[in-house]
Amino acid sequence: MKPELDERYSRQVLFAGIGADGQRRLIAARIAIVGCGATGSALASLLARAGVGMLRIIDRDYVEASNLQRQTLFDEADAAESMPKAIAASRKIAGFNSQVAVEPQVSDLRPENADQLLGGVHLILDGTDNFETRYLVNDYAVKHSLPWIYTAAVGSYAITMNIIPGETACLSCVFPESPSGVIETCETAGILNSAVNFAASIAATEAIKLLTGATQQLRRTLLSYDLWRNERGEVSAGKPSPDCRTCGRREFPHVAGEGRPHITLCGRDSVQIHEHDRPIDLGDMSERLKPHGTVRHNAFVLKFWKEPFEMTLFPDGRAIIKGTNDVDKARTLYAKYIGH
Repeated sequence: MKPELDERYSRQVLFAGIGADGQRRLIAARIAIVGCGATGSALASLLARAGVGMLRIIDRDYVEASNLQRQTLFDEADAAESMPKAIAASRKIAGFNSQVAVEPQVSDLRPENADQLLGGVHLILDGTDNFETRYLVNDYAVKHSLPWIYTAAVGSYAITMNIIPGETACLSCVFPESPSGVIETCETAGILNSAVNFAASIAATEAIKLLTGATQQLRRTLLSYDLWRNERGEVSAGKPSPDCRTCGRREFPHVAGEGRPHITLCGRDSVQIHEHDRPIDLGDMSERLKPHGTVRHNAFVLKFWKEPFEMTLFPDGRAIIKGTNDVDKARTLYAKYIGH
């Protein structure tokens, strides 16, 4: 006997493309969302409300006031507490759909933890802000024949593409190398929250198609749309390129960790230090840092201010240092106050 469906999904079940069987598939589905900023938080909200059974939310960052214009799962209290985004998102989702199992992972996706963070799911969704992480996701997904959806938004521009290994083009087919030259970011070009929600809505719909078995309805193009200029473009992505290093030659340098750089985060003059994977007692560290500057902490994060820098320290030893984009200077500050 099939289990009864919750009344909250009644209008979605009425939609012929999903129905009761499709809804049950959604409830059984497991998704990883890499990044819970603008697009990631919108994706998490849409799919949790749609009834996806398990969401693993992976994010290395914390909530700031500048996020609230477009990151729909967060509020002023989250920003005031510098709450890690994955934790804040899991709490908000629990408030509107307690049936969804959320696995918050306050972590930076890296080659050495990719199996732990991306394993055991049916689909990966892109909520990140840099191509280095996207190439890592692409390598992992193609290597393990796992579908994923590339999604991005900046300024008034939204872009998304479905990647089904072995069937469609992958990210490396379309972009053999990371885009070079001047690349617009949230920091340089700003962003419309409507562009974020446009991109996330399209990607979430494609995710629902895939998870409910409506694969014939999947879009097989790279879709871009500029909401301000009303300009739309599509590039065919229906077949893998035989010359692709990932699809064709089965080379996975990003999973192997070859040449992975330090990452400057979107929207801030800051550097992430993630070389020191070691447990840190935030309470003890807080006492140690008090003579050197202003410090506060909670169970998830420690904030330390030493003008003109601000350091955010996580329990695994990872740190985000704001006030510089100089990696050597960031490393020096980390070593001085946290240790080698």
